[in-house]
Amino acid sequence: MNIGVVGVGRMGANMARRLKDRNFHVTALYDTNRKVATDLAGELGCAACQDLAEVTAQSDVIFTVVTDDKAMRNIFSGTGDNLLVNARGKLFINCATISPQTHVDVEKMAEKAGAQSLEACMASSITQAREGKLYLMCGGAEAAFRKAEPVLSELAATVRFIGKAGEAAKVKALVNMVMNINTAGLAEGLALGDALGLDLKTLREVFAQTGAASRVLETDGEDMQNRDHSCFFSAAHAAKDSGIALELARQLGLDLPLARATKEQYERMIAEGLGELDKSGIAELTFKDRHKHSGDRV
Repeated sequence: MNIGVVGVGRMGANMARRLKDRNFHVTALYDTNRKVATDLAGELGCAACQDLAEVTAQSDVIFTVVTDDKAMRNIFSGTGDNLLVNARGKLFINCATISPQTHVDVEKMAEKAGAQSLEACMASSITQAREGKLYLMCGGAEAAFRKAEPVLSELAATVRFIGKAGEAAKVKALVNMVMNINTAGLAEGLALGDALGLDLKTLREVFAQTGAASRVLETDGEDMQNRDHSCFFSAAHAAKDSGIALELARQLGLDLPLARATKEQYERMIAEGLGELDKSGIAELTFKDRHKHSGDRV
């Protein structure tokens, strides 16, 4: 099985490394940042393709890990060069967090080209990608899922088939919406504790043993205290993903004030030049004497 990867940023690159480690034949890489692709290709001993169609030609299964709806539509339907050129018989596994409708549209385009498409939404981060411990939520035709399952099982600790195209993307949008709300809430709790003169290590320990416990507390609490916002999941991505959930709610006439307020906080980070910090960087907007109060740059 020859495997291509389109989008070799933090997640895509580590997925490619994991597949190589597990003796899959990673043949082709592509990224709009040419240097990123060529550097990784040198590391893995494969091709850094200049064209998307070249990735398809060299691969049986193509993973896509791109930024947003626009990028996703471009790689599948861009004028002249796209992944669906001579794509008959190929399987596309799409891992980006994008709108459910885009996944549905890509599946239709792939079917028209004689190919298969599966969404495999990731609820994990860089470390899990490298170690093969992703949590994957899949949507699409069950035949495509069964075909993809052997390779997905090498990337993930958990692989769940959610349903038809778009359904897994809905679940992923809600996962990230709730995670982002929890992150914003934790930042406010720690900020108030700090302003009250409480010991934050003690406060985090109490949070962990009470109703304030959360996965975000485990991953981000200490980082918020220490102002260590090395990026695993950026504030810019948090804003985008909360926006996907809010758009789904808008279409249904549902008001989500907490999700809306959280998205506004992450958009504020972007506006203040903090969008490429990890989502934990939202604490810079809540702690006294940090970014918004002092003008400090992290």
